[in-house]
Amino acid sequence: MERIDMGNITRRAMLGTSGGLIAGGLLKTKADAVSFVDQGSDNEADYQDPTKVLGRLTSEVGQRAPEERPKRLVRNPNVSHSSSSRTPLHELQGIITPADLHFERHHAGIPAIAPEQYELLIHGMVDRPMKFTLSDLKRFPSVSRLYFIECSGNGGSSYNKNASREVNPQEMDGLTSTSEWTGVPLSTLLQEVGVQEGATWLMAEGGDAAVMARSIPIEKAWDDAMIGYGQNGEAIRPEQGYPARLLLPGWEGNASVKWIRRIEVKDQPTMTRDETSKYTDPLKDGTARQFSFTIDAKSAITFPAYPYALTEPGWWEIQGIAWSGRGKISKVEISTDNGETWQESKLHGPVLSKCHTRFTYPWNWDGKETVLMSRATDETGYVQPALSTLMEARGEGTSYHYNSIRPWKVEEDGRVYFAQGEIS
Repeated sequence: MERIDMGNITRRAMLGTSGGLIAGGLLKTKADAVSFVDQGSDNEADYQDPTKVLGRLTSEVGQRAPEERPKRLVRNPNVSHSSSSRTPLHELQGIITPADLHFERHHAGIPAIAPEQYELLIHGMVDRPMKFTLSDLKRFPSVSRLYFIECSGNGGSSYNKNASREVNPQEMDGLTSTSEWTGVPLSTLLQEVGVQEGATWLMAEGGDAAVMARSIPIEKAWDDAMIGYGQNGEAIRPEQGYPARLLLPGWEGNASVKWIRRIEVKDQPTMTRDETSKYTDPLKDGTARQFSFTIDAKSAITFPAYPYALTEPGWWEIQGIAWSGRGKISKVEISTDNGETWQESKLHGPVLSKCHTRFTYPWNWDGKETVLMSRATDETGYVQPALSTLMEARGEGTSYHYNSIRPWKVEEDGRVYFAQGEIS
């Protein structure tokens, strides 16, 4: 560790290089690590003292610092209208995902729907079939809640004994994000139309070119479902369902139908294309789970993870997020020795139901090769399983709900890789 002469403190020391004031003798974070991808500029000549130069003027729309360039990872760009983009989990702070970085998944592109032309029809087994405009929805008492959304196919790279080493948290688990959603409880609208006796299901239909449709048990509507029109303090973004979408907290993302245009109240599921040919879970015995909506407890270490490298032995802060569709996260355990022992991490508040929860753990790395893991437990007692446990239950051909423990290998030179293919 480099010592600094307090009588001759350089700018480099103040900014906290590997031996600077910030890092010297203190716990380190990903800001102190080296990325293989972008080493950045270290040219003293590029520096301008901000106290000697007038700053940038105000603007109508804010922007990130030019050094901060988080981006979604786009799958099948300009190739398929059935595509996705992934949130850069390893580049974010806290639990709320900026609206422009919230992951997206759609099946026929993003429709352009004018707010003044938007209508939501609720009909079927109701006393008063009604159409609601966007203005109508905003007249009802609103709620704002923090919830995660996760694509049921998220984490597919982890369900592979021979997975690539060079996969980062965004590529692995970037199909999940948390936002503050604002809207009207679906129960309020159902009370307005009057649900008839014997109604047990809803059929929710989207206004995109795929006409995405899912059957929803009516109990979810009476619980915490909502029609959302706001996201993180602004209107929902088009890729998230503008002008309005269905939100089913804690359930697989495809059931939270975007661009929601129709809800039919029924006494049985509709058996749509999207819940028969897709979004079922093949099991080991040849059968399949259908309507397996709930997202099971899951955690993901976001640092250290590929492509970061630790610069030196010593104290580092392991960071990550955990979530569960069953409720609150009760604890996240960390193993720094390939699962031999486990220690409880710190959960950072607020710890909310069906919401991302941030966790950290101080780790004194001895400079030796090892494997890091995290294991989440939710308030129902459900424990995130090992890959072998999940495969024993589901078989190797499952298509959805990949919530197994993710291992990260730290090599002696500090480089970090995804280690699923290298551990037992």
